[in-house]
Parts: sequence; C-alpha cells; structure tokens
Amino acid sequence: MAQHVRDIMTSDPVTVEPQTSVAQVARIMRDEDLGAVLVTDGDELRGLVTDRDLVVRSLCEGGDPEQTTVAGACSDDLVTVTPDEDLDHAVELMREHSVRRIPVVDHGHPVGIVSLGDLAMERDPESALGDISAARPNT
Repeated sequence: MAQHVRDIMTSDPVTVEPQTSVAQVARIMRDEDLGAVLVTDGDELRGLVTDRDLVVRSLCEGGDPEQTTVAGACSDDLVTVTPDEDLDHAVELMREHSVRRIPVVDHGHPVGIVSLGDLAMERDPESALGDISAARPNT
C-alpha cells in the first residue's frame, strides 16, 4: 500500500493561465479527459478549476465563454499537500475541507493533483468509487 502522496498523485498536471478563456479550458478538459486543471501565474499556483466550476461559476452567469476568463471560475482558497506527505493527511484534508481534489506542490510549484478517486483506487479498489475511478473513460 502506498504511504505517500507521490505514490498515487497524478504527476505533471495540466495548467492554464488566469486569462485563459472558459471555453478554452473546457476544450482542454474534453481533449485531455480531465475533470480539473490548475490555474497558474507563471510557475506559481493560483487556483484549481473543475468542470463543475466552469458550469456553476461561469456558464450559468450567461457571459460569453470565449471572452470570460477562468480567473473568475477557479477556486483560489486552496488546500495543498506536498509529495512527501502521508496519504492519511491528504484524506484528513479532503474530509476537513470537503474537497475531492488537492493540488500537490513542491517548494510552492505545482507538481501534481491527488483526487478522491486516486485514494479510492489505492485504498479500496473493490469499492464502487474505486471501480468507477479505475474504469476507462466512456467518451
């Protein structure tokens, strides 16, 4: 069983700049089969945006998705972990902050994302969430 975040995190996360349009981020998510991307300013983590964020914080507001930037749709009050932290700590943070994904940072720079699905596949692969998380995309 993996003991550290680095053992199960998704490495080399997809990142976008804050001025990237919501439409472009949606296309990236579709093309890369992602549910979340990190928002960075240069090499500094500024936020995380999920497919749900795009809908709830942006599209439903009625703006032009080609003109609306991801800066207003992303979560910027982030909880982060380092690659060397224990998985138990990541689980505690997810519970405490009611989040499904946590950016992984090393010396302030984003290096990965750990998700609830990653944890389920590692800790309980026979669970419904572990089974769904391990399944191939149905796109």
